[in-house]
Amino acid sequence: MWQALRNELAPKGFELVTVGLDTLGAEGCRPYIEAAQPEHPALIDQYHKLADAFGFINIPSSVWIDEDGIIVRPAEVAPAPPGARSGPPPELPPETPERLRSMMQEAVKIPDDSKAYHEALKDWVERGHDSPYALASEEVIARSRPRDTDRSLGHAHFELASALELAGHHDAAIEHFREAHRLVPESWTFRRQAWSLEPVEAAGPFARFWQGPRPDDPESWPYDGGWLEDVKRVGAENYNERWKP
Repeated sequence: MWQALRNELAPKGFELVTVGLDTLGAEGCRPYIEAAQPEHPALIDQYHKLADAFGFINIPSSVWIDEDGIIVRPAEVAPAPPGARSGPPPELPPETPERLRSMMQEAVKIPDDSKAYHEALKDWVERGHDSPYALASEEVIARSRPRDTDRSLGHAHFELASALELAGHHDAAIEHFREAHRLVPESWTFRRQAWSLEPVEAAGPFARFWQGPRPDDPESWPYDGGWLEDVKRVGAENYNERWKP
């Protein structure tokens, strides 16, 4: 779907760059990139430097950068093109764990601003600085995410946790992932990354999407919540900040 969007807009000077945030690096992202066969740059950010620099707290998110390298829209939700998630949840195979079924049911409740977002994107590609969706520098700064002391410390804990994980010190990494979650509670990116690193044998081929306590051994889960629990707690309607012009 993103490849189709890029092909539609590329003749007008638009380029799409996708970045996968995954501590496991190529191991975590490569299969999905290869399956998509993108013709645009598709990068892997193993250390979440992009999230750190631009303030991404969830995926998919975007930053609009003009031909002069100037940010004209800071980090914001970037819904898939219209129609990509229309209709009821897809039919899942019988062996799909009940937890994953529940996750899909919550996912379809997440508000969809795709039509407005993609109309704005196409207007900007067509009109450039004359587009009302290209924000002035003052507005870009105002919408950018401030980082107080707690959030700066949370990012440091996340960076340390990632380094420990890559060095093979999983148990030590958990402590710092938990601190990152506490200090930057709005970051689903931080939470989802830590969750995805936990072994979930009960999920079988769905392990990478499990993200929560195992039904056969919930006490083994080292985090306070999981994707399903946290979405139910905050409400699917609050999973992403709504896109605004």
